[in-house]
Amino acid sequence: MSTPTSTPPARLPARRGPSRLKLMFWLLIVPLALAVGYFFVVLKWNYSNGERAGWVQKFSRKGWLCKTWEGELAMTTVPGVAPILWQFSVRDDRVAEQVRQALGRWVVVSYREHRGVPTSCFGETPYFVESIKVQSGPPGG
Repeated sequence: MSTPTSTPPARLPARRGPSRLKLMFWLLIVPLALAVGYFFVVLKWNYSNGERAGWVQKFSRKGWLCKTWEGELAMTTVPGVAPILWQFSVRDDRVAEQVRQALGRWVVVSYREHRGVPTSCFGETPYFVESIKVQSGPPGG
């Protein structure tokens, strides 16, 4: 009788780990996509919106690399009482020009609040003024 000859099992190629393309995808592309998505969400969806009234007392373009329009609105409840200062940012140059022309005048500003903006390149405050209306004076004044 002949003895069956056993053939050695075929060797599988050694597994070397994830390919470079997969590694680049997980280390670079996915975090970048998450960051872009986060920026999109915090800049497009607002936490709150509303209006505030007062005197525009300060407005300037600030920043070393990222120039932003920053302002201050003095809101007073009763004449003779120290005003409450409200800091705001403006992203639109057209609105910034309207705010600049309203310095020292009684205004009503419409704003949106965006919480969680991770850098001051979009504005130093979470409050972004979208429009401004110059009024003749404070109510009752």
